[in-house]
Amino acid sequence: MQQRIEWHDIPAEVRAAIEARTGPITCVRIPSGGSNSAIAALLDSDGGRVFVKGVRHAHPGITAHRREAAVTPHVAKVAPALRWRLPDTGGWDVLGLDALDARHADYRPDSTDLPAVVELLQTVGEIPCPPQETAVTDAVRRWGPYLPDGAEIALLAGDALLHTDYNPENVLIGADGTARLIDWAWAARGAPWIDPCCLLLRMITTGHSPASAEHWVGRAPAWHTATPRDLDAFAVASTRLWQEIADQDHHRAWTRDMARAAHTWSQARTARRHA
Repeated sequence: MQQRIEWHDIPAEVRAAIEARTGPITCVRIPSGGSNSAIAALLDSDGGRVFVKGVRHAHPGITAHRREAAVTPHVAKVAPALRWRLPDTGGWDVLGLDALDARHADYRPDSTDLPAVVELLQTVGEIPCPPQETAVTDAVRRWGPYLPDGAEIALLAGDALLHTDYNPENVLIGADGTARLIDWAWAARGAPWIDPCCLLLRMITTGHSPASAEHWVGRAPAWHTATPRDLDAFAVASTRLWQEIADQDHHRAWTRDMARAAHTWSQARTARRHA
């Protein structure tokens, strides 16, 4: 997590380098959401509108930031294009991305956004995973330590590109109703059914029952590549992972919501097995 800084608090050298790319800036808007980048701003300038995000080289978040910079050119089908990058300016790495005229997705059970969100999930599942040198993380490394049985680690392995963070603030709905996916900092390589599970948990936090969430993500072909055993194990792993995150970051309500959602899903799958 990073503390967001205001535009006037960004070092003058960094602001000047950004403006050299954008042209004279006429308006700056700092978004309220997100916590992966210290610099995040929507800029209007003579050259148009651009969204900039940046991380200090010395911050641990630089790894995820560089991952996003590497992955973004490979996901142009669903994500804003990377216009430019300032990889080393005053100790910062800054990205300039296309700004989208869109709103955050609504995942609630009665939302009309749900078909577009599931279509987006399907499209992501069709994008080849970039080469290893793009430094996407590995699903085995991320979830493997939380699996109920170490022998089940192999079920996470695969060559699918995964976004893994389907926070509705990362899914933007345009005026035409289509959905786009931003913030690829946590992109991973793994089994194709993992992304539907990540979306499912977010849907449960917005009011879906486990059955309803499974119904919606079940529209994506990737969901059907999982066996019931795969899903049962991942539900347990997700519960352990999110409970650990919630315990470490108990001041953030959304981490507790995710822990509850994972527990609810896991309990529902256990009850189904024993019914």
